[in-house]
Amino acid sequence: MLANARARHSLRGVRLFAHVDRLNARDPRLAPCAELSLARSLLLALEPRDAAQAQFRERMLALIERHPHDAHRRTTLEGHLTASALIVDEGRTRALLTHHRKLGKWLQMGGHCDGDANLAGVALRECIEESGIADLAVLPTPFDLDIHPIPARPGEPEHLHYDTRFVVVAPAGAQFVVSDESHALAWVRPDELARYAVDDSVRRLFELVLGD
Repeated sequence: MLANARARHSLRGVRLFAHVDRLNARDPRLAPCAELSLARSLLLALEPRDAAQAQFRERMLALIERHPHDAHRRTTLEGHLTASALIVDEGRTRALLTHHRKLGKWLQMGGHCDGDANLAGVALRECIEESGIADLAVLPTPFDLDIHPIPARPGEPEHLHYDTRFVVVAPAGAQFVVSDESHALAWVRPDELARYAVDDSVRRLFELVLGD
């Protein structure tokens, strides 16, 4: 069963990476949109691969139903929509991770929507800002969902991030720049993950996109 799961993951990664419809930051399809109906439609069109993903999707849709005007704003204190992406190189051999300054963990890049319901656009924008690589391109269909707690900080209670994940592709020879949001950035191969003490969520992204 494990071998079959890995095979499915590998095939899914190949299909994702071969997706011809890569969008760059100038594409009008990534233009900011305040209407949460856009995020809702994206989630409804997503076919969950397992029961856990189906549950995440239902909880995200329920959040939008409870907060039809501000589920994508960080002022929604119970939790809010976010978007992130695994940045991979053109050869699909490694991914770019950030050692997040506030959370102190190695993670994929992403962040708050801040009122933008175009989740693919949010993910790409955050990746460009955090990596310093301008010529990134996003695959507009998400491949993973996750809901996870964010610890309380002064002036901000503990809350949930309802995260939609995408694949972003970096051009050959891309050079990153460390932003104020990170302690460091690193290109990481799947066989190097143990050095970075990543959590199960990040491992899952690597398996889905870069699995052998």
